[in-house]
Amino acid sequence: MKAHGMVHKYGDNVDTDVIIPARYLNTSSHAELASHCMEDIDKEFVKNVKPGDIMVAEKNFGCGSSREHAPIAIKASGISCVIASTFARIFYRNAINIGLAILECDEAAKEIKAGDEVDVDFDSGVITDVTTGKTYQAEPFPPFIQNIIQKGGLLNSIRG
Repeated sequence: MKAHGMVHKYGDNVDTDVIIPARYLNTSSHAELASHCMEDIDKEFVKNVKPGDIMVAEKNFGCGSSREHAPIAIKASGISCVIASTFARIFYRNAINIGLAILECDEAAKEIKAGDEVDVDFDSGVITDVTTGKTYQAEPFPPFIQNIIQKGGLLNSIRG
């Protein structure tokens, strides 16, 4: 499993209310959630994001409430992977459950810059900043998590 895209970069403690503001939680439409993703901290995100792009943030990404709307909004926006120094545990689990690929790698999260072109190999955990030529090593997903992500989430993976 691989990802390739341009980076959208954020700092520490990006909470779920910033990822998808609570005022938009009255919809279950993934497209509608995606249309408001990150708008309170990055008004240009929805205009600039392209399918396959990669989100990079630093520590404690996805802190705050336990709603699944946050990883759904990110995935539906076209983001193929989120790389962060650390994730809030409930966000981490929700991301896997809905099939959003995420990797923890402190060095990559700190060094990769907005606009960089990045490749991710989920089998090996290797993150390559194509722009700088630097590689980083994250813990690769075990096969059962790769299966969940490849099938688009936990429910799809148990359906067969």
